[in-house]
Amino acid sequence: MSAWDDERWLRLREEAKAPYRGLRQFIYLAFGLSGAIGALVFAADLLSGAGDLRTGVNLLLQLGLVALMVALWRWERRHSQRQRHRLR
Repeated sequence: MSAWDDERWLRLREEAKAPYRGLRQFIYLAFGLSGAIGALVFAADLLSGAGDLRTGVNLLLQLGLVALMVALWRWERRHSQRQRHRLR
C-alpha cells in the first residue's frame, strides 16, 4: 500500500467513527458568524447612543454565542486530532 492509500484509509476510519463531524463544524461556523454579525449590529446600536439595556443584554448574548461556538470548534478539533493519533 502506498502512503496515499494509508492516508485515505485513515481518513475513512475517522469518518466512520464520527460521521457527522463535518456537519457539526459547519454548524459551529455558521452560528459563530451569525453571532458575530449580531454582535456587530448591537455594538453599533449601543455606540450610536440609540441602544438601551435590552440592546446591551442582546449584545452579551451574541458575544456568549460566539464564545460558545469557538469553544466547541476548538474542542472538536482537539478531539479529532486525538482520535487521529489513536488510529495511527
